[in-house]
This record gives sequence, structure tokens and C-alpha cells, in this order.
Amino acid sequence: MSRYDRLARTPAVRRVQQEMGSADAAERRLRTPDAGPEPLGAAETAFVQGLDGFLFATVNEDGWPYVQHRGGPPGFVHVLDPHTLGYLDVRGNRQYLTTGNLRGGDGRVALFFLDHARQARLKVFGRATAVPADRDPVLAERLATPRTEGRVEQLVTIRVEAHAWNCSQHITPRFTERELADVLGPVRDRLERLDRLERENALLRAELAAATGRAPASPAQD
Repeated sequence: MSRYDRLARTPAVRRVQQEMGSADAAERRLRTPDAGPEPLGAAETAFVQGLDGFLFATVNEDGWPYVQHRGGPPGFVHVLDPHTLGYLDVRGNRQYLTTGNLRGGDGRVALFFLDHARQARLKVFGRATAVPADRDPVLAERLATPRTEGRVEQLVTIRVEAHAWNCSQHITPRFTERELADVLGPVRDRLERLDRLERENALLRAELAAATGRAPASPAQD
């Protein structure tokens, strides 16, 4: 069993699985030793660095969960090493709920990376820290390209504890403007050429009509 499953399957979860009849296979896998934090592999690294956003979940001091979206250009979340993610946090609405939760707790977080176009998602458990941007100039420079536009306030790093790929069955395919531009570019070019030809044909019909003294024919009459 992956470390992600081991961390996610608490006693309460396992009791529900037993109730629903899905616990037997999981129980057998739980007998394998815990090998410690799981490193990100090549597939996970490429997936994270190719996305322009993710969901970031923390828990406040009263036990309430909070989920925040973080976005930027593809690659703004950097894989610093197989166990560490990082990004530059820029000024937003200045509520600082996620930062407060990190400082008020033990830093445990859940990250959700979702690619609608490819119907893929990656779940990550980790421990996060957020420190002022001037605390580590070397790391700040390493995270600077690419990064989210705006005033940088913090360096956020996540020490990865575990990760798991999720089922793609119910992910609705959706595409970003950038992804659509790559596909629709040739179509737009062809439409522009057709429009240009129609204008040229209309001009030629008008010139022919002027030369012969006849009314220009409409496209449907050609």
C-alpha cells in the first residue's frame, strides 16, 4: 500500500470501509512496512510543473478545513527536489487564512493538482511552511522564474509526505484558452483566408458589373 493510503485510511475510515465491504484488500496492504515519505517521480514532477494552478487545503486551530486556489503560469510550482515543492506567494486579498493556518498548526496540508484536459489528478499530503520573501534570497531567486505576477510576500515550501494518482472516471474534459489556441489556430487561419477570398470575390464581382453595366451577382447566384 502506498504511504498516501496509509495516512488517509484512519481508524474511522477503515471502520466505514469494513461497513461498506471494501476493507479486506486494504487491510492486507496495510500489513506492508511504512517506508517513509514518498519521493516524487518523473511523472509527478512533469505533471505538477505543467499545470497553471492547484488547490491548497489547510486546517485552522478550531479544526475547520480551508481550501484555497493558487494559480500562475505553468511551472510556477517548482519541484525543488523529489521531496520538496515550492512557489513564490504573491499578495492577494490580504486575508492570510492559509498562512495563519500554517503558523497556527503543525503545517500538515493537502494539495490537489487537476488537469481537466487530460482527465488526470494528483493528490499530495505534505507539511508546508510560509516565510517572508527576504528570509532566503537564494531560494527566492530559484523560485522566481516562472512565478505568479504580483508583489511577492512569502516563500512557500511543501515537504511531500505522500502522493497518489486519482481515478479519472468523473473528470469532465475542459480546456484552457492557451490549450484551445494551439488547436484552433489553424482553423482561425483558414477562416481568415476564406473571409479574405470572399471580400476579393465581392470586389471582382463589383468591378465586372461596372464594366458590363450589370448589377453585381450575389454569392448565391454564382
